[in-house]
Amino acid sequence: MPKEIFIGGGGLDYGDPQYLTLKYANRHGLIAGATGTGKTVTLQILAESFSNEGVPVILADVKGDLSGLARSGSEAVELHDAFVKRSQKIGFTSFSYHDTPVTFWDLFAEQGHPVRTTVAEMGPLLLSRLLELSEAQEGILNIAFRLADEQGLALLDLKDLQALLVWVGENRDSLSLRYGNVSTASIGAIQRRLLVLENQGGARMFGEPALDLHDLMRHDDTGRGMVNILAADKLMASPKLYATFLLWLLSELFESLPEVGDPEKPKLVFFFDEAHLLFEDAPKALIDKVEQVARLIRSKGVGVYFVTQSPDDIPEDILGQLGNRIQHALRAFTARDRKKLKLAAETYRENPRFSTEDAIRDVGVGEAVTSMLEKKAVPGVVERTLIRPPSSQLGPITAAERKAVMQDSAMSGKYDEPVDRRSAYEILKERATRAAQEAAEAEEQADAAPDPVVREFSAARRYSGSRVGRSTARRIGGGDTFASAMSEAVIKELKGTTGRRIVRGILGGLFKGR
Repeated sequence: MPKEIFIGGGGLDYGDPQYLTLKYANRHGLIAGATGTGKTVTLQILAESFSNEGVPVILADVKGDLSGLARSGSEAVELHDAFVKRSQKIGFTSFSYHDTPVTFWDLFAEQGHPVRTTVAEMGPLLLSRLLELSEAQEGILNIAFRLADEQGLALLDLKDLQALLVWVGENRDSLSLRYGNVSTASIGAIQRRLLVLENQGGARMFGEPALDLHDLMRHDDTGRGMVNILAADKLMASPKLYATFLLWLLSELFESLPEVGDPEKPKLVFFFDEAHLLFEDAPKALIDKVEQVARLIRSKGVGVYFVTQSPDDIPEDILGQLGNRIQHALRAFTARDRKKLKLAAETYRENPRFSTEDAIRDVGVGEAVTSMLEKKAVPGVVERTLIRPPSSQLGPITAAERKAVMQDSAMSGKYDEPVDRRSAYEILKERATRAAQEAAEAEEQADAAPDPVVREFSAARRYSGSRVGRSTARRIGGGDTFASAMSEAVIKELKGTTGRRIVRGILGGLFKGR
């Protein structure tokens, strides 16, 4: 018999007990409802249940409440009697308190272990979305990534990308011939966006050691799946950063994990809280990518559950792929609210016993309208359901308790210290230094040359340099070899008789006053 997760049950005026079949858990799902209707607790009990069945979980803790997963609930809590009463009413006879194995992560390295990726792994599409670039600016970013690949320039952190953009700007004339127009205005706009990202703390997201995805798929000593909690209360101040990071993580899982077909239970379950942030003002290319990932990642054994206020927040093509649904109450005070309510009700398989639209409007806190995939992945008839109580602590743990969990974690010390290895920034800096040294050596050789014409040409070149500045090739790498070769060729030619006549004729007038 397939394994199942108990979601909730009935009682008077309610339907049959509701179970989420693990075999169909990778067919994705939706948790929706207005603020304060119980979405967070539903997410908590699902995370507990998946973990108990040996399925690792990834979720973002937007309000800080989900840290309670790390601690067992207690009979001393005020809601204990209510939990026991509800368990009896819905037939949840196995209810007991216990903790859940948890690993805390944090992009800002304050409430969890640092989590990083590299600029190269993020890629130009997601980075353009994060920086809110125009089409022209995104094109230049793609050129920069192409050049980094061609020239072996590792893009690890933001200073690597900033240095590469400087190089692109200084060589824009030659690059424009190959790739199309490269404008300094667009490069400047990208650099300013990167500065804003730095000021928001986004620079900490990029660098090494980068996150190993296998560290998100661990189990504890008893075989329970690890629940990976990303601290997102501070991250939510930068919604684009939050959404882009989670989308990157989902994309990396899609690219990295092998095909497993339809396993008996998921390899991993991913909860995307505040899912509307992913789709707000998103370009079609990005939405198409999310749809593709959602459609194909289930064959990798990954279930994706979107958590949001209204099903209307999810594009229709993606919503159609969410087979397991838990709908908490939706308010209907305005005409627009009533329209959303009606649309939400239309996405469920009707139950002749009641009006789905009325049920979604009337269910109380801790209640929901549910529909789970049944045999052959057919959506079940919609039912009104009392959600089971959580076994772990309801509400956040203390800062001291969080610190203790982090210290005991197997991830302690692995990601704490950043590593800054040789990458694009260092390589381009070395090229610039080498070009400057070669230029200085060439000038010294010219000054020491016995031929007065060569010395006079060298002086003219220094004079010209003091007026118009160093060439692009000397300021930063890429054109240094070409510049040195040209200088040597010109000096060689000037040693000849014809060269002396030409140079004396030109420079004689130029330096007449000297």
